[in-house]
Amino acid sequence: MTTSADQSLWLDQGASTAYPPPAGDLDVDVAVLGGGIAGLTTALLLKRDGARVAVLEARRVGSGVTGCTTAKVSALQQTVLSTIRRRHGDDGAEDYAQASLAAVGLLAGIVAEEGIDCDLERRPAFTYAASEGERSAVEGEHDAARAAGLQVDLVDEIDVPYAVQGAVRLDDQLQLHPVRYVQGLAAAVHGDGSVVHEQTRAVGVEAGAPCRVRTTAGTVTARQVVDAAHYPLLDRGLFFARLEPTRSYCIAARLRGSVPQGMSISAGSTSRSLRSYGDLLIVGGEGHATGASEATPERYARLETFAREHWDVEAVTHRWSAQDPTSWDHLPVIGPYPRSSRLYVASGFQKWGFTGGTLAARIISDLIAGRQSPRAQRFSPSRVGVGGLAKLAQVNAKVGADFVGDRIRPPRPGSADALAPGEGGVVRDGLGKKGVYRDEAGALHAVSLRCTHLGCLVRFNAAERTWDCPCHGSRFDTDGAVLEGPATRPLERRDPA
Repeated sequence: MTTSADQSLWLDQGASTAYPPPAGDLDVDVAVLGGGIAGLTTALLLKRDGARVAVLEARRVGSGVTGCTTAKVSALQQTVLSTIRRRHGDDGAEDYAQASLAAVGLLAGIVAEEGIDCDLERRPAFTYAASEGERSAVEGEHDAARAAGLQVDLVDEIDVPYAVQGAVRLDDQLQLHPVRYVQGLAAAVHGDGSVVHEQTRAVGVEAGAPCRVRTTAGTVTARQVVDAAHYPLLDRGLFFARLEPTRSYCIAARLRGSVPQGMSISAGSTSRSLRSYGDLLIVGGEGHATGASEATPERYARLETFAREHWDVEAVTHRWSAQDPTSWDHLPVIGPYPRSSRLYVASGFQKWGFTGGTLAARIISDLIAGRQSPRAQRFSPSRVGVGGLAKLAQVNAKVGADFVGDRIRPPRPGSADALAPGEGGVVRDGLGKKGVYRDEAGALHAVSLRCTHLGCLVRFNAAERTWDCPCHGSRFDTDGAVLEGPATRPLERRDPA
């Protein structure tokens, strides 16, 4: 296998940004937590409405899941519509499809109006059957999309060099460079009374009148707060028990010869997602639950094997992964926190964040501005329905099993001396245990295994060299720094000796 750059293509090619943390306390109309697609689009729409907005980003704009996506913007999303139709009927599927289609148009409009240079391209989107066994799923998605008002077609072939057993096609969808796009959004937000602050992590919110957001760089006072931190920061909505985090993987490969022009994804559980960027083919897939033992470098190897099997690959240039939460009933979570008129949340985009984040921005900005939002109730965080109760029970059973099981049957401690460079493992720490990682230079790094969110035990992710929580998806680097919430505090450091 070719040695690949362990970095997102988009983050590698995106210019750096340098918005400083606030110099002191701030007072604004709306504070937005998260400098990704959902947060920055919401901020821009609110600014257009005349609000003074502060965007608070823990690291750099687009450096989270936004910079690790495949950056497809489409109302056709694998088999999402047929799944929603089964759970929520024709009306539910139509609401989601039409909101997604409107998001495609909204994003294209923002690119044109703000003059954002992000390599935006109109492309057809396909959901295809990789085998005869997937044909029924494709036909079901076609029927659901038709019933939801999308102008889809059922076709026999797509532009890939292997046979497919039929596909759904939806024209005029979008692909783009995600980091350049959100950096363009940030530039449009910053100024004229609104601000973007990087390296500013929100660590708590007091929901009063007004709200107060405590950050690592001071306090931000705001009339409303939008939690667009990908996985909800605030536990008051019990979202940690209602969202299931999963990880998936991508590679970028430079090809000899032509690249596919469509945006394609297979219908089966072992999915393969495809799009192009210049002479590069991007292949995604290999998803699994966060914190699972399946998080190994073999995930990337399987994607590379697939690419080399079907195309003439000159080199694999990048590889990266992303994390996505899926809600208990397969609809995104968008709108006011339960029992609050000042706190809003946007999450649960189930691997289609550019579409979902944009539609969330439209809904939340309409609600804050006092405009009617006809589909807001469908995605409300306070919604009640029996369709997702079984899934909700399944998600919570898994969390309980992980929380209790790791204590009843904790991983057997090994020896730090046995760790090769690039390896991590559980090592005895007095009467307890700690997580130890040996870096490429041979130095050891040790942390507590107890997640700072709700106390589950983190597990080593060999594919990404991180410590991941299997309960609610928090992720930490090898020195314990928070990479992904809902945790806001780092893992405690331990003596590596």
